[in-house]
Amino acid sequence: MFDIFSGLNHEVTILLALTIILCAGFLVTRLTKLLHLPNVSGYILAGILIGPHLLNIIPETVAEGMDFVADIALAFIAFGVGKFFKKDVLRTGGTKILVITIAESLTAGVLVSTAMSLLFHFDWKLSLLLGAIATATAPASTMMTIHQYHARGEFVNMLLQVVALDDVVCLLVFSIASAAVNASDSGIFTVSSILLPLLYNLVAIVLGGVFAFILAKLLRPGRSNDNRLILVIAMLLGLSGLCALFDISPLLSCMVFGSVYLNKTEDRELFHQLTNFTPPVMSIFFITSGMQLDVNALATFGLAGIGYFLIRIAGKYAGSYLGCLITRTDRLTRDYFGAALVPQAGVAIGLAHLGQRILPTNIGDILLTMILASSVLYELIGPACAKFALFRSGAIESHKTNLSSFQAQTEQSAAK
Repeated sequence: MFDIFSGLNHEVTILLALTIILCAGFLVTRLTKLLHLPNVSGYILAGILIGPHLLNIIPETVAEGMDFVADIALAFIAFGVGKFFKKDVLRTGGTKILVITIAESLTAGVLVSTAMSLLFHFDWKLSLLLGAIATATAPASTMMTIHQYHARGEFVNMLLQVVALDDVVCLLVFSIASAAVNASDSGIFTVSSILLPLLYNLVAIVLGGVFAFILAKLLRPGRSNDNRLILVIAMLLGLSGLCALFDISPLLSCMVFGSVYLNKTEDRELFHQLTNFTPPVMSIFFITSGMQLDVNALATFGLAGIGYFLIRIAGKYAGSYLGCLITRTDRLTRDYFGAALVPQAGVAIGLAHLGQRILPTNIGDILLTMILASSVLYELIGPACAKFALFRSGAIESHKTNLSSFQAQTEQSAAK
C-alpha cells in the first residue's frame, strides 16, 4: 500500500498516525458493538487491520515509535487497580485472594511448561519461559470491560485483586526462570542473578509508597481539579520512567502508589478524574498492541501455539476453581472466575521481549511470535469471556435486572 507518510516530517507523521489510530478504533468498535463484543476486541482488530503486517496504513517505523504508550497505559491501569487494595478488604479477604492467585497462576504455568516440553518437545529453556509468562493475566482489558458494563460487587473486587497479584507472581516466577536459563548457558548459577531483579522490583514498590505520601501532601483540599490531575499524571509518568530505566514493569510500583494513596486519603474522586482522562490512552494502547501481530507469523504458530493457547486457559480455569474450592468461595464465583482470567498482553509481551534476548536467536523468535500471536487472540476473546463471567456471576446490574424480570415473568406464568 502507498505510504501516506512519505516525505512528511516527524511531527506531522506522529499527529496523522495518532489521528488514524483513534479514528480506526472508533470505527471498528461501531462494528463490534453490533456483535455485542467489548470495545477492547474492536481496538485489537483495528490495530491488526491498519498495522504494518496487513493493510500497512501505519508503517512499522511509526508503530515502533509508539512503544512508550504501553508504559503509560500500564501505569494508569495499575494505579486504578490499586484502589481495590483497601486495608479493610485485605484484612478480611487477603488470604483468600492470595490462595486463589497462587493456585490459578502456578497451575497455568506448570501445565504450559510440562505440555510444551513433553507433548511438543520444545527445548526446556523455551518451555520454562513460556510457562513463566503463562502465569500473567492482563488487567487492562478486564478493567475496560468492567468500566464499560459498570460491573460492581464482590466478584469484581476479588477479580481485580487477583489480576493485579497475578503480575506479582509472574514477575517473581519469570525472574527465577530466566536466572535458571542464564545459569545453564554460563554454567554458573548465582544468587545475585535471581535476587537483583527482585531487588529492583522491591525498590520500585517502595518508591510507589513514597510517591503516594508525596502526592497526599501535594493534593491539599484547596487544590483545583485541573492541578490534581496534572500532579497525579506527572508522578505516574515519573514513576514509569524510573521503572523503565531499570527495565522493570511499572505495574507493581504504580499499583502500590494507588493503594497507599487511597488508604491514606480516602480520596476516590482522584481515581474518577483519571478514569475520565484515560480512554484515548487505552484506545491507543490496545490498537498498537494489535499492530504488533505479524499475520504471516501465524503460519508458524502451528499446533504448539494452539496448544499453548488452550492449555493456559485450562490451567487458569482449573487453578482458579481449585483455589475457590480451598477457600470455600461461593458457587457462582467458583464456576465463572476462571473465564475472567483469559486476557494476556502488556506484561506478557514485555517479558517475551526479555526472553527473546535471553534465548538463542531461533528459539527466542519462536517465544516472541507465540506470545504476541496468542496475546492478540487472548485479547480478542478475553474481553468477551470476562463479559460472560461478569454477567453469569451477577456483577453486571443490567443482567441482574433482566434476570429478576425474567424470573418474575416465569413465576407469573406458572401461577396462571
